[in-house]
Amino acid sequence: MLKGPLARPMLMFALPLIASGLLQQSFNAVDIAVVGRFAGSHALAAVGSNGPVIGLLINMFIGLSVGANVVIANYIGQRNPQGIRAAVSAAAVLALLSGLIMVTTTLAVARPILELLSTPEEVLDQAVGYLRIFAVGMPFMIIYNFASAVLRSVGDTKRPFYSLVTAGIVNLVLNLVFVIGFDMGVHGVAWATVVSNVVNAGIVTVLLIREKGDVHLDVRHLRPNWLQMRKIAAIGIPAGIQSTVFSISNVFILSSINSFGATAAAGSAAAINYEMYCYFVINAFGQTCVAFTSQNLGAGQYDRCRKVFHLSLIYSISVSVVLNLLITWQRTTFLYPFTDDPSVLVFAGERVATVLLFQWIACYYEMAGSSMRGLGYSMTPALITIFGTCVLRLLWVGLFPHDGSFVELLAVYPVSWLLTDAIIFVAYIIIRKRLRQQYGLAPAKP
Repeated sequence: MLKGPLARPMLMFALPLIASGLLQQSFNAVDIAVVGRFAGSHALAAVGSNGPVIGLLINMFIGLSVGANVVIANYIGQRNPQGIRAAVSAAAVLALLSGLIMVTTTLAVARPILELLSTPEEVLDQAVGYLRIFAVGMPFMIIYNFASAVLRSVGDTKRPFYSLVTAGIVNLVLNLVFVIGFDMGVHGVAWATVVSNVVNAGIVTVLLIREKGDVHLDVRHLRPNWLQMRKIAAIGIPAGIQSTVFSISNVFILSSINSFGATAAAGSAAAINYEMYCYFVINAFGQTCVAFTSQNLGAGQYDRCRKVFHLSLIYSISVSVVLNLLITWQRTTFLYPFTDDPSVLVFAGERVATVLLFQWIACYYEMAGSSMRGLGYSMTPALITIFGTCVLRLLWVGLFPHDGSFVELLAVYPVSWLLTDAIIFVAYIIIRKRLRQQYGLAPAKP
């Protein structure tokens, strides 16, 4: 990360992250595909309706894992082994506390939040059942995200990926066994996901315990380190707030989607899978940007930080454009594994053509925000995203006419991405100028 050309190391770092993100999303995608094919469109809507809700509930705590990545990577750049070990221990304590808070909160609010979102009555009970069972696996999801963030900070993205491969196979096999073999429907796919999350968390935890380097996890000496926890929180909480408010806006949009009925909810649930697949590609380059920027900042190599941002932006836009165009062009083929209901496919196709086709627009603010977090400015991109994306979406939903179309509702996504890009472009230039003045560097070349 600290020497030589950046293009190939960054790509090699990002590829396992992309594969890991696709596998993580596949947990939910497999759930949706299995219930959509073998339990009907109502079951599909029940599982799909929980996607934004689950994101709302866990994103704050997953955002904290970004803070762990930044803090540990910065200590690595400084060659500070004592700081690394202290930060790893603090990250483990935060993961355990976050998991306990998460499961108790989700069990308490499952039905009220789904009722608040106008989940169609015919799928409400199934949706509540799925969310409550899913909650049992949330602590293990959080443990995995913290542990993989620690491994990413030392450049290891491959072993977390291998762990996800194993868990993904477990999830697929158990989905088929529980749904087809035991006719458990929505509950079956939920329990399959729980078991796979337990397997996933167990593998990466063992990897950290057996690690011989500075990121070794010593479970016998786990204790709160308030200084390190504050450092992690200073980066992670703004990232978590950004993701959480993001999810709040998506939850409100989901409420409006539900007003179009169970068929629209099912179609949207099918299409969202591909938005998430493509988002994980963007997110992988964002995580790469954070890790490389943090280490180079710790080593005092500020000009490399700028190069990291530019390469991350080029990679993310290039890959996103190809994926967005390909899936939109062949959207019927891509959507068919989830449902063969013609009315569901109409809504799903409209969402793909309105949202996914333009998702590459989000690459700029994601990469600029990742660069800012790596440079220690985590609150700035969070506030910009909250205003530029989330506030606009809430206003759009609040002002949406009763006779508005499904496509008009979803048009808020590309519009909000463009607005956020414009605002964060200005903020990024200001922060880069401030850093160059702070460290007495020559003005950047255009």
